[in-house]
Amino acid sequence: MNEPTRILLAEDEEITAIIIQNLLGTQGFQVTVCADGLAAWECLQADRTGFDAVLLDSGLPRMDGMELLRRIKSDPALVHIPVIMETARDDKESIREGLSRGAYYYLTKPLKAEVLVAVVNAALQQSREFHGMAGGVRQAERLLALLQAGSYRFRDLEEGRLLANYLARACPEPERTIQGLQELLVNAVEHGNLEISYSDKSALVLADSWEEEIQRRLQLPEYRDRYVEVHFRRQPESLQFTIRDQGEGFDWAKYLDFSPERVFDLHGRGIAMARKLSFDQLEYQGDGNTVIATVSLPPPNLAQGS
Repeated sequence: MNEPTRILLAEDEEITAIIIQNLLGTQGFQVTVCADGLAAWECLQADRTGFDAVLLDSGLPRMDGMELLRRIKSDPALVHIPVIMETARDDKESIREGLSRGAYYYLTKPLKAEVLVAVVNAALQQSREFHGMAGGVRQAERLLALLQAGSYRFRDLEEGRLLANYLARACPEPERTIQGLQELLVNAVEHGNLEISYSDKSALVLADSWEEEIQRRLQLPEYRDRYVEVHFRRQPESLQFTIRDQGEGFDWAKYLDFSPERVFDLHGRGIAMARKLSFDQLEYQGDGNTVIATVSLPPPNLAQGS
């Protein structure tokens, strides 16, 4: 029997907490409520691997939401738990701070039920994908260390995720690289080859039909022969991943940084996350259907632990 999905809700407004707890409870989630930031932190410390997501109000007594977020993202055992922040739409400075500290999902008050559920599901999907990949990411690393160059082609999301899992093992910190690499490969399929626009994906995620639309488009005559190319090259001081799709490209520049204007959207943070957290350099070329991601290698003596 599968264990229920567990969510920690840090919310000091009792009525809001009850509404959220009841709504998420109807979706099958088990919600633990803490009325202040310090209580939430103590709860996380007491059960360090038990929660699948944290829903966090930015203004909390005893320990505010930003400090709690900082502690979560500084703790190796908790860093990969997705944090969803509740805040006012016009609080741009707090939004920037939260994005820089690792909160990639935001909700505005008053909360809308369908948006709350969609955001929670998106955050949980990210968490499941990370743990599914990270569980086996350390296997066969010695073999990947021998790989000097390689070229790969794939068509769909499953193949892209498998390839991200495989190639991340060649990196000094696979758990750091894997999520960003997957984001770039998924983008190449959905926005590149299958031409799903930003607004299209927003509607599909809200309707919980995103992956169904991916599968539908993969079968269409105009898309079914398209593939993504990935080229890997080991250099003396770095590893380089070149990813090229067969789409028409996009306006990539505005996605390189976290944007407070898009923070309440259900997606759109993957490229910025990859650039900030997963790679040492990220460079788009031409019209945006080619991206080069670079991971720096430590000096040989450090790599050997001497």
